[in-house]
Amino acid sequence: MSLKSILLPIAATAIAATAAFAENVKIITLDPGHFHAALVQKTMVPGVDAEVHVYAPAGPELDRHLALINGFNTRADNPTKWVTKVHTSPDYLEKMLAERPGNLVIISGNNAKKSRYILECVKAGLNVLADKPMAINPEGLALIEEAYKVAEEKKLVLLDIMTERSEITTILQKELSRFPEVFGTLDKGSPENPSVTKESVHHFSKLVNGAPLQRPPWFFDPKQQGEAIVDVTTHLTDLVQWECFPGEIISPADVKLLKARSWDTAITLEQFTKATKLDAWPDFLKPMVGADNVLKTPANGEFTYTLRGVHAKVSVLWNFEAPAGAGDTHDSLLRGTKAALHIRQGKEQGYKPVLYIEPAAKPDDAWRAALATAISQISTTYPGVEVKENGDRWELVIPDKYKVGHEAHFGQVTERFLGFLQGKPVPDWEVPNTLAKYRTLMEAWRMSR
Repeated sequence: MSLKSILLPIAATAIAATAAFAENVKIITLDPGHFHAALVQKTMVPGVDAEVHVYAPAGPELDRHLALINGFNTRADNPTKWVTKVHTSPDYLEKMLAERPGNLVIISGNNAKKSRYILECVKAGLNVLADKPMAINPEGLALIEEAYKVAEEKKLVLLDIMTERSEITTILQKELSRFPEVFGTLDKGSPENPSVTKESVHHFSKLVNGAPLQRPPWFFDPKQQGEAIVDVTTHLTDLVQWECFPGEIISPADVKLLKARSWDTAITLEQFTKATKLDAWPDFLKPMVGADNVLKTPANGEFTYTLRGVHAKVSVLWNFEAPAGAGDTHDSLLRGTKAALHIRQGKEQGYKPVLYIEPAAKPDDAWRAALATAISQISTTYPGVEVKENGDRWELVIPDKYKVGHEAHFGQVTERFLGFLQGKPVPDWEVPNTLAKYRTLMEAWRMSR
């Protein structure tokens, strides 16, 4: 079945959500190998039953998940009240599909298994909220295509967790680009100078919920985690579509890949031990370990493409550890004919995202007035947002109440998803654009080879 044959009928009408549930939404968590599975439960979400069923093989990944949930339940500030029912067995997937003690499945774990999990869940009549990436290779994409077709037939909701749409500087970057008197129109750019760039820097060693994160060893294996070019780029490619052509359906003909590449991050055994608590390389990683006993994992990737003629470049880099005081960072540029909207998150910004408006030419009184008008309109939705002149650019001043952080975005995504479950229509662009996004990633994956 071709991607186009799925995209076109979906694009014709909005995907209907399931009928509103008479009772609370009941969560099933399936094989939670990644900490994102727990972040969905970092806060109690209205409309969600406190009892959560977890189906997984016994082992350290399940133990870490349960420890995170227990940490949320026992923290001093606003503790949660989750009641976890654990089901462990070698046939955990089959058992979950047979028992189905809930109506929403959370999937976040080993990415090599994820596409099959998603398809089996929707076949069983279960709604799915899946962590990215839903597919890490063309074979996985075929399963996701089928899953969306089944979900449409059964009127289920299937979405991936796009947390970056909730980040306030990204939201305001998108909003400001809608003011032509300030931004102009989106520049087409060139392969050498794309008008849209998004770069994300991540780290194998980091803190989550205030504690050192223990990575599963498969996280370093591209056959299980997926290469960077199909992993974090899911977020970046999604944002390119979401910001540049909001509310519009992206078709396969809109995308043209120009170049792609991937490269390694070197990880010493000492670093691997710090991240995983294992003191030896597992067998599946040994083929990537050199004579110097250093792991070379293809953790970095980037590609350049055009979306409806607009040149865009997305890049993902993985380092082992961030500089002191820093964390994962994001750099995002939208260049218009009158101004560029640039999110920077470097040392100058204290490693916190800051949105700048950078005029293409010396601003005149009319442009300044247009900027004041734009900020005034935006502040009706986001009270307290202001702008200040900072050299030859303007800096957006955003109140701290909007800077909730990456971990809190999972709750925001879950609340939006629950709205779809309870009868709010899924936007007509959401599913076809998700499929277009994954098709773009798979073409980049092929080209990088």
